[in-house]
Amino acid sequence: MPLFSVIIPAYNRYEQLRRAVDSVLAQTFSDYEIIVIDDGSTDTTREIETLYHGKVKYMYRPHRGVSAARNCGITHSSSEHITFLDSDDLWHPDKLMRHREFIECNPGIKIHQCDDIWVRNGRRVNMSSRYRKLEGDIFLKSLELCAISPSSVSVRSTLFENCGLFDEKMPACEDYDMWLRITPFEYTGLIKEKLITRYSGHGDQLSAMYPGMDRFRVYAILKLLDDSGDRLAHWQRAAAVECAHKKISILKNGADKRGNTEFSALLDSINNSITDGYGMRKYCPSLLQIQDCH
Repeated sequence: MPLFSVIIPAYNRYEQLRRAVDSVLAQTFSDYEIIVIDDGSTDTTREIETLYHGKVKYMYRPHRGVSAARNCGITHSSSEHITFLDSDDLWHPDKLMRHREFIECNPGIKIHQCDDIWVRNGRRVNMSSRYRKLEGDIFLKSLELCAISPSSVSVRSTLFENCGLFDEKMPACEDYDMWLRITPFEYTGLIKEKLITRYSGHGDQLSAMYPGMDRFRVYAILKLLDDSGDRLAHWQRAAAVECAHKKISILKNGADKRGNTEFSALLDSINNSITDGYGMRKYCPSLLQIQDCH
């Protein structure tokens, strides 16, 4: 059984996928398996199976989104430690070696990540302190934004058994939802080295495809309050409610400015009842299904 499973979901990104796979094959630590989940691609992604025969476990499935693809990889993995690599990102050669060293030195930590380099529209950028990677109790940071990038993280497989898999109903912010379910209860470790390069600015990224992204984050918070509210510490619960109110207020201001009465009314209903904290799931389908959220 390999120490790591490397799960790479891909959809119509053949050239980027080849680059991502090559960055894993170039690792200085070799006790891993690569699982490529082709999420219904219509380009030449299928050629990966032949090109990397014997090096990559290639799986094709009808297009269902990145959450379903990652979940497929998790359920077909055979390792104690699960890692992910987005098809448009790259790992640096020592990434898995540093993960192994961290695990050996910190056997009680079930989730940890490394630092990263950002490239936007072909140019390296210095990210603001708001996006600085933290360690320890990062629940408050995870409420504010997605504090863990999938390409940087290593997760003990038992965490998925305890916290569940990625939410396949979410078209975006599925990683925000996952870390929100884990960080209230787990210490998050950090390797203070830039071991991945993340690429942004291309039009097929989910953040560029869905308007009103905060609605998905509100959805995740509502689920957290409904499913785990009785497990949260008082301050955690209060922080989650406050964050939901804040994000709803931002969404509502935008909806009101654009005369979107349907979305505004939905947000009012959620805002008025959210302090109760339970039964919040009834609003979740509407947050995902509403078509006009500008």
